[in-house]
Amino acid sequence: MIKILKITFAMVVGLVLSACSMTSQQPTGASVFINDDIQLALPQPDQLGYSLIASQLISATWQNDTQQLPVQVEITEGKVVLAGFSSWGTRILSLQYQNQQIDTQILSGLGAALPQPEQVLFNLMLTLWPAEAWAKPLQNIGWHLVDTQTTRTVFDDNQQAIIRIDYQATTGEPKVSGDIIFKHLLQGYTITIQTLNSTITDNPSKS
Repeated sequence: MIKILKITFAMVVGLVLSACSMTSQQPTGASVFINDDIQLALPQPDQLGYSLIASQLISATWQNDTQQLPVQVEITEGKVVLAGFSSWGTRILSLQYQNQQIDTQILSGLGAALPQPEQVLFNLMLTLWPAEAWAKPLQNIGWHLVDTQTTRTVFDDNQQAIIRIDYQATTGEPKVSGDIIFKHLLQGYTITIQTLNSTITDNPSKS
């Protein structure tokens, strides 16, 4: 199981952070690597606009192989906390994003076999945070996104669509109320995010 996760998540989820050649500005604060040289700044936790506690099942499909990673997510006005679990319920990775810093932990001995927690965070934030929160970070590396009522498409610096996210939530309902389908259009893999249960509350500053 763990060896297959190495092939699927470390390659498949990691490919989300692959990019064509581009120019960028050095980000300040928390960021993720797009490749060995270029970093993408992350929005702040409070830019989501609400607080969320959710249990999710992330399924990554590459060719004919599908593997799953159960994830527990807690997003408040000041931080993002997530944990990934094995199929037998053991916590195998965790992350906290707070005060423009990302702290991560991976179960000893599994570092090479699991997706980096920062990659899971990037995937989560790209699917949920509003377009205005991503506008400047993406602009700094030459990317942009376009939203419709049920989709989000990310374009690279060559104006080529590279990521498409489909939201299956009912109109007017939170995105996590339905499955989220994340497709890399160039690499040909799909990540499905199924929210098993969730609680959403308004941030105090939004009240």
